[in-house]
Amino acid sequence: MEITTEMIKELREATGCGILDCRAALRDADGDFAKAGDILREKGLAKAAKRAGREASEGVIEVYTHGDGQMAVMLEINCETDFVGRSEGFRELAHELALQIAAANPLYLTEDEIPEESLKHEADIAAARAAEEGKPEKIIPKIVEGFIKKYKEENVLLNQAYIRDGSKTVQDLINEQVAKLGEKVVVRRFVRWALGEESGEAEAEEEE
Repeated sequence: MEITTEMIKELREATGCGILDCRAALRDADGDFAKAGDILREKGLAKAAKRAGREASEGVIEVYTHGDGQMAVMLEINCETDFVGRSEGFRELAHELALQIAAANPLYLTEDEIPEESLKHEADIAAARAAEEGKPEKIIPKIVEGFIKKYKEENVLLNQAYIRDGSKTVQDLINEQVAKLGEKVVVRRFVRWALGEESGEAEAEEEE
């Protein structure tokens, strides 16, 4: 069944979810509006989207260390109330995200934090590699697009595959908890230190 713009708009207004999520849900539901809404609710996307505008300033600063002090992660995660902030489910989510950061080493929290020059640098590398491999010029933009998508999946925390279940992203995991906890949940910031690891700036200074 064809998924029209009007169908997507109607579902978006009813759920507050993004265009891509609404289109995918309608496609999976073969155009059935009610079934598409259920799909979004099962993913926790509807509740998460409706709570996106709420303030979240309670929560916890999770600290995780690994390897007898060889690595440390500090993460601030917020919710709307102190009650949820002290709940077991919320604390477990904070711990899981700290483990994720320790294991997968994301460089950014969201896609918006990636500097434009970094994206351009990665795109230039992908284009040069494709040309060197003799790929047809007309398909190089598609190759670069796929390379940048993968770069974001590997380096942006919310886009990363969850370390315990690769079928879902970290954002999916958070959305599930939003549905269970009934509050907006925001990862505010994080840092990850590994013993002897140089920062990007320090490495650049050494090279100079």
